[in-house]
Amino acid sequence: MTREQWREFVAVGTRTGKLATVRADGRPHVAPIWFVLDGEDIVFNTGAATVKGRALRRSGTAALCVDDERAPFSFVTLSGPVRLSEDLGEVALWATRIAARYMGAERAAAYGQRNGVPGELLVRLTPTSVVAQRDIAE
Repeated sequence: MTREQWREFVAVGTRTGKLATVRADGRPHVAPIWFVLDGEDIVFNTGAATVKGRALRRSGTAALCVDDERAPFSFVTLSGPVRLSEDLGEVALWATRIAARYMGAERAAAYGQRNGVPGELLVRLTPTSVVAQRDIAE
């Protein structure tokens, strides 16, 4: 996929991302996330005390896979450094935007309020590596 194609692929619809981090003992951890694309960044929220939150704070890096599980199958994997913010205004703003994508505009504010609270992190993953394949089973 071209840059424009993979950006459209990750931004359209409600595909979840599968976030990969590394635990303190070296074991891998993968969890589904809701996210949005903002400029060059993948933006998502997570709890600071979760496995994801602790791993992101410790390592400063992550990888994300977004895929279409329907034939002929496509995927994008992105990896790179992350920046974390605990600014509640920023956390709530982006939690609301993310919720609008997955839950619809009418429910976005409620999710933004629920997730824009102390103990939540705003995460920005800036991809330095992208692998994007479309229609791999054709």
